[in-house]
Amino acid sequence: MLGLFIILYTISNVDVSKYEKMMSAVTNVFGSKKQVENLLKQNNLMKNPLAINKSLRESLQEIINENGYGNNVKLIENERGITIRILDNILFSTGKAELNKKSLGILHKISQVLINVPNDIRIEGHTDNIPIKNKEYPSNWHLSVARATNTAYYLMNTEGLPPDKVSIVGYSEYKPVASNDTPEGRALNRRVDIIILKK
Repeated sequence: MLGLFIILYTISNVDVSKYEKMMSAVTNVFGSKKQVENLLKQNNLMKNPLAINKSLRESLQEIINENGYGNNVKLIENERGITIRILDNILFSTGKAELNKKSLGILHKISQVLINVPNDIRIEGHTDNIPIKNKEYPSNWHLSVARATNTAYYLMNTEGLPPDKVSIVGYSEYKPVASNDTPEGRALNRRVDIIILKK
């Protein structure tokens, strides 16, 4: 059932042609068109993207809750899609872009959902406004891009996320979600956002 919910996430703006194509693809996995439609009706999902999106969010939230990631991983839904926001302290050492061992568990679990979602995935790297300048990363731009890239490479090369679904962006310090005037605010700004984009 979870697989069906995830596949159906793409019909947020459903029309007849998209619906028919979707039904053709899904019946190859779940049975005849009539069986699939009956299953959807039984669960109040026929042409109900709100229920489908809710199931996807709940699946991701369950991963976060069951593994104690609530202080470091948040879900945000807006006009772009569903964002999985991961703070840098669970992914990287200070001033580094190499994924640490703690990061592999959460990325592995999230990838089990992402790999079944047909939507494009956008991975964004963000930093705070404290300047960085060393041989590896001469600026926060370099660091944010490297963090997004390394996260994406892990998801593609280790977890099997299709590369044609993935885009990578580094925003440096220029898309803050909190004030950079306090350590707490800066900690919230240092993050990687994994976005399941709406079609």
